[in-house]
Amino acid sequence: MSIYFIAGIDTDAGKTYATGLIAKYLNDRGDSVVTQKFAQTGCKGISEDILTHRSLMGIELLDEDKDGTTCPFVFDYPASPHLAAQMQNKTIDLEKIEYSTKTLIDKFELVLLEGVGGLNVPITLDYSLLDYLEEKKYPTILVSSSKLGSINHTLLSLEILQKRNIPLHGLIYNHFPADSEFILKDSVKVFEHQLKKMNFDCPIIEIPVIDDLKKSTVDFSSFFD
Repeated sequence: MSIYFIAGIDTDAGKTYATGLIAKYLNDRGDSVVTQKFAQTGCKGISEDILTHRSLMGIELLDEDKDGTTCPFVFDYPASPHLAAQMQNKTIDLEKIEYSTKTLIDKFELVLLEGVGGLNVPITLDYSLLDYLEEKKYPTILVSSSKLGSINHTLLSLEILQKRNIPLHGLIYNHFPADSEFILKDSVKVFEHQLKKMNFDCPIIEIPVIDDLKKSTVDFSSFFD
């Protein structure tokens, strides 16, 4: 039984699609896998990221989705979790998130826990997602992208993971939006070099721009074999 945390270098790095595609890969090869969302902002009802995961996996909603186990905190205001919760006069109870994770890992062999925003997003004014990861030490898969500025965000994320002694399980380089072939090729070289320089022994997996994500055949075996 294993829990992996899927983190992004920032908002819209592609971690929801990465999480769903990893789950699809594992599910297709016969592994018992489920996804969880740490918290969701900017929607109502069932987490829209959980809906995306299930769509990419090609499966129906689970009972654990419908009862809120896979995402116990959903806020309608599109903002950082601490502010979105505050807007509804609520707070995020970490014990409830931990209970959800335990409930899922008791039933499934693998839990992919997707974060919210970037690494240092505040959950409260005094506690961040990074603090949570430092406590839990979940193997973390960091999702980067080809957006201009992503090298800076990625290297800063790697540096803070190293400083906090959070295990890096792998790096995903999301080609979207793929505005420049030069940036795509160079970024991978930069990341490979920096991973070695920082003594991170983990693979990089690239996700190309895919027209039909449900028919994706991205190979994530180097993360799990």
